[in-house]
Amino acid sequence: MSVVALTAAQQAAVQRRTVLVLSLGQVLGGIAFGATVSLGALLAADISGNDALSGLATASVTLGAALCAIPLARLAARVGRRRALTLGNLFALVGIAVVILAASLRVFPLLLVGILMIGAGNAGNLQSRFAATDLAAAQHRGRDLSIVVWATTIGGVAGPLLLGPGELVGAAIGMPPQTGSYAFSFVAQCAALVLYLVALRPDPLLAAQRLAKEAVAATGAAMADRPVIARYAIFAVAGSHVVMASVMAMTPVHLAHMAHGAHGMAPTPADVSALVGITIALHVGGMYALSPLFGILADRWGRLRVVLLGQVLLGGALAFAVFANDREWGVMVALILLGLGWSAATVAGAALLTESSAPEVRTRRQGRSDSLMSLSAAAGAVLAGVVLSNFQYAGLGIAASVIVLAIVALSPLGRAKR
Repeated sequence: MSVVALTAAQQAAVQRRTVLVLSLGQVLGGIAFGATVSLGALLAADISGNDALSGLATASVTLGAALCAIPLARLAARVGRRRALTLGNLFALVGIAVVILAASLRVFPLLLVGILMIGAGNAGNLQSRFAATDLAAAQHRGRDLSIVVWATTIGGVAGPLLLGPGELVGAAIGMPPQTGSYAFSFVAQCAALVLYLVALRPDPLLAAQRLAKEAVAATGAAMADRPVIARYAIFAVAGSHVVMASVMAMTPVHLAHMAHGAHGMAPTPADVSALVGITIALHVGGMYALSPLFGILADRWGRLRVVLLGQVLLGGALAFAVFANDREWGVMVALILLGLGWSAATVAGAALLTESSAPEVRTRRQGRSDSLMSLSAAAGAVLAGVVLSNFQYAGLGIAASVIVLAIVALSPLGRAKR
């Protein structure tokens, strides 16, 4: 579709429609993400027979997102967000099918390939938050970005809570154990693909590129680029994501060990799935439910202050992980705070990256940010499995706190000079 010039009123109308479409897509895409987070570690531990390898599941999700973030960003810069997002949906659909096949055959490497493909699809979900800023007014950039992030709450919370019903549906149609909820994920991804193809018109990125060229032609002045601030924003987002992903990846395994130790007899798989599902649902709710609040705060207080607020929340989460990890409520509080800290840092950091980058380099930096965020989290998830096996859950919390301290210490780099 060709991109035509937009008036200010038309731009605002297109932006509202874009945010709505992206939000609906995030609801649908979040279902697959929530299910994969909950089931991936358990499936990996069950099929491999080794808890230390369970972190490879989350690592595969993040690795898939890392590998596809930059190519999808480059594709978006050339042909628009719509085609890039639909390609991400296709990756996720293939991944879901491969995971179900791997669980049926009990082939661990094939399982990781399927989870990696789902992660590649998640790269599209991550790109959606940047798509919300393409046509956003500067004073509402954090708010619009955070609305799209918030929309993932519905799908992200529903994904883990569908574990129980998913097992019933899966058993009824002959799916392998612990994969039933992927049937819901597959349907949701199909719906998201159709939604983007049909409704994401005009393409927000192509329209924004046209407006930027017209502004330069009219004024002769291009937007200033602030690479130091942009690099700090990328580091803050990636570091916060590593903390969240590494602790979250090992929580299902830790809860399973707790459940076995707390009962006189071995708990049933349904009991473990319910405990894990509720805890991860609370965590995913923390990740997304209050993101509009953090977006509004980022617009009013400033991006850097909200990034640092995220570090305070992450620090609180790690304190509970260290000192209350032997209680179910303590782990739940830790995961809720972990989600809230991630939300504040991610929303504010993404807004900081966008506004500190000139239009001609913005999409490329966004892709690099997503790639680094996912790649570093993949490494963190693998190391988290080793740390959990050797130093338990408290040791994992202590190790993650080093990253939080580094983000705080380097925060002067993210402050704009007056």
